[in-house]
Amino acid sequence: MNGYDAKLIAVSKQQPDDRIEQALDAGIRIYGENKVQEAQGRWAHRRKEYSDLKLHLIGPLQSNKVKDACDLFDVIHTLDREKLVQKIHNYHPSIPCLIQVNTAEETQKSGILINELNDFHAFCLDLKMNIIGLMCIPPFDEEPDKHFQFLTGKAKELNLPNLSMGMSGDYQTALKYGATHIRVGSKLFGKRQLLVAALPV
Repeated sequence: MNGYDAKLIAVSKQQPDDRIEQALDAGIRIYGENKVQEAQGRWAHRRKEYSDLKLHLIGPLQSNKVKDACDLFDVIHTLDREKLVQKIHNYHPSIPCLIQVNTAEETQKSGILINELNDFHAFCLDLKMNIIGLMCIPPFDEEPDKHFQFLTGKAKELNLPNLSMGMSGDYQTALKYGATHIRVGSKLFGKRQLLVAALPV
C-alpha cells in the first residue's frame, strides 16, 4: 500500500451545483456522498453525461436503502453489521465494499468494534462478499496516528489492499500510513485549485 497512489474522493455532500460543476470541469471523477437520497438528486442525471464517474458511499447505510445504494454507487465504505451484509448480498453481492471500523469504540459512531472485526470479516467472506478494504474515522479530538496505524496493520493481517482513511484535516497523516482512498471535502471545495494540483485525482 503506497499512500502516494491514493485516490482522492471529493466529498460532495451539501455542495451547490456550481461547485460540483467546477470540480467536474477540473477533471475530478471520484465523489463521496453520505446520504443515498441526496446523492440520487445530485448524481443520477450526471451519470448520463459523465460515463467515467465513480461514486462512493461514505456515510452510514440504512438497510431499507440498500437497493438504491447499490444501483447508484460503485463502492460502499461503511459495511458494519450482519443485517446490512445480508441485504447487500441478496441484491448485489459483487459490489466492492469496505468494512468501517470504529477504532475508538465511540458509542455515537457507526462501525464494527475492533474485537468483532475478525469474525465480521469472516462472515462477509463466507457469503462471498467483495470486501476490498477497511475504513475508519478517528475522533476529532485525538491524534489520528494510532487509528491509522491500527487500520494499516489490520488490513495487512486480513490481506485487504485498500484503506479509506484521512479527511481534510488529516489526509497527510493518512497518506503516511498508506491510505489508498482519502475523503476530502471542505479543503477541496474551499481551495479547489490548490488541492487539485497537490493530490492525484
